Amino acid sequence: MLKTQEKRQRRHKRIRAKIFGTDKTPRFCVFRSSNHIYAQLIDDQKNKTIISAKDIEIKKSGKKVDIAKELGKLIAQKAQEKKISSVVFDRGGNQYHGRVKALAEGAREGGLKF
Repeated sequence: MLKTQEKRQRRHKRIRAKIFGTDKTPRFCVFRSSNHIYAQLIDDQKNKTIISAKDIEIKKSGKKVDIAKELGKLIAQKAQEKKISSVVFDRGGNQYHGRVKALAEGAREGGLKF
């Protein structure tokens, strides 16, 4: 039986085969560990990270889902400063559920279009 991490990596490879970010519509990449969540906007043509944010930047305590939603708003604000309005969402092989979903909803509320 495959372990959880191996299953996530397989899903991530399958997703990445279909998703590609450009400078106008970068890839919104999510990494979720057991304690923290990280988000990046990546230009795959130049192999550069345009914007990055992590939950540690948010000086707020509470539920992880609420912090993830605030992180989505933060990265959307940073994207607006760089005049980025639309992105391609890469959930990193994670289920679209819980913190990953909250992060995406926060980014939508901040003004990003998926």
